[in-house]
Amino acid sequence: MNRTDRLYALVEELRVVAPRPRSGRWLADRFEVSVRTVERDVSALQQAGTPIWAEPGRTGGYCLDPLRTLPPVNFTPPEAVAMAVALEGMAGTPFQQAAQTALRKLVAAMHDSDAAAARHLAARVHLLGWDAALPPVPALIADALSAGRVLRISYQDRDGATTSREVEPLGYVGKPTNWYLVGWCRLRGGVRAFRTDRITSSVVTAEVPAPRALRPEDLDIPYGEVRQLTML
Repeated sequence: MNRTDRLYALVEELRVVAPRPRSGRWLADRFEVSVRTVERDVSALQQAGTPIWAEPGRTGGYCLDPLRTLPPVNFTPPEAVAMAVALEGMAGTPFQQAAQTALRKLVAAMHDSDAAAARHLAARVHLLGWDAALPPVPALIADALSAGRVLRISYQDRDGATTSREVEPLGYVGKPTNWYLVGWCRLRGGVRAFRTDRITSSVVTAEVPAPRALRPEDLDIPYGEVRQLTML
């Protein structure tokens, strides 16, 4: 069994018995590898976002959270390539890294033959003029909403003047040319939108602000209609 197949089989083994644990020794015997190899495989899966954790003790082992996993996704090769093309559009957005991780998970969940066919089809697809991507969004800004903490930023306005702000992140606004972090600006005492390429530095503080709602009127932008993202 090659490593890719073993990683898939390891997740499936933990899924079958979840939420009960399997010991590293049991898994090593099951897949005819060393315990050290199992540890490396589990670490690789954790780094890829698979919800596996270790339970200590004599009856402990590795556990998989069954509520945060999905059965194999039966994407066809054209569907997988369509997703890859769509995710190319995430370059320069707060979701670029998440898009790359999602694509890796998608391919890993496909059957080997379908994944190979998808790679073969993708090699025939070429993108012209996609190099002019938006400036990359700093990682701390991209994670602002999920972190849920006050940001301390340095922001340069259109005239080049730089100010220091404490911002409570509320959302993002995206347009073809720029992405904006929307937040409650403590310096201005109101909701403001910060162009991500003008944020020259950012620090995540330890402060968790009180919840604030982002109201529709906060996004009443005179030069364009704002459309909320939906998950179908």
